[in-house]
Amino acid sequence: MDNFLQQKQDILSKNDKSSIGGWDKKIVRLCGKINKLPDYYTNSSCSGRAALIIDKDKKQEGLFVKMYHDILNFEKLKKDLNELLKLKKTIRFKQEACILHVSCKTLLDAQKLYDKAKLAGWKRSGIIATGRRFIVELNSTEKLEFPIIASGKILVDDNFLKIIVKKSNENLKKSWEKIERLEKSLNNSYNLA
Repeated sequence: MDNFLQQKQDILSKNDKSSIGGWDKKIVRLCGKINKLPDYYTNSSCSGRAALIIDKDKKQEGLFVKMYHDILNFEKLKKDLNELLKLKKTIRFKQEACILHVSCKTLLDAQKLYDKAKLAGWKRSGIIATGRRFIVELNSTEKLEFPIIASGKILVDDNFLKIIVKKSNENLKKSWEKIERLEKSLNNSYNLA
C-alpha cells in the first residue's frame, strides 16, 4: 500500500472532532465525493456558520459561546445576545463562509482541485502545504465580523440586528451554492454518481 493511501485510510477512520459532533449536512455529500477519488481525501470541512465569540487577541479554548450552522433566526439571536450580557465581556459576531481542507496525492492533483474550486466561486483558495503532502484550502469570501456586545450592552438596535441576520443568511446560502457547484463540477469531471 502506498503512503498516500495509508494516510487517507488513517485520517478517514478517525473519530469526528468537530464542534457540532458530526458531519456538517450541507457539505457531507461533497466530502464523500472527494473521498471516493483515489488521489484526494478531506481533512476538515465546514459549510459556513455564524458564531458569537468572546473577543480575545489569541485563540484559546472556550471563546465560542454560541454557534449557528444553519439559517439564523432574529428572535433566537436576540435571546442569545441578552443571555450573554451577564458575561460582562466584549462579544463579537462572526459569520464565516464554507471552508474545506483536502489532501492531494500530487501537486498536479492539488492544482486541478484548486482550479475547479476557483471556477465554482471559492475565491479565497490556495495550495497551503507542499512538504510531506499537498493540501488545498478551499475557502469562500462571504463573511461578517464585528463587536456586538461591549460594556454590558448590545451595540446594535433591533433594526440593525435584523439586517445582520438577513445578510448572514444570504452569505450562508451563497456558500451552500458554491458547495453544490463544486460537487457538480466533480461529478462532471470524474463521472461520480
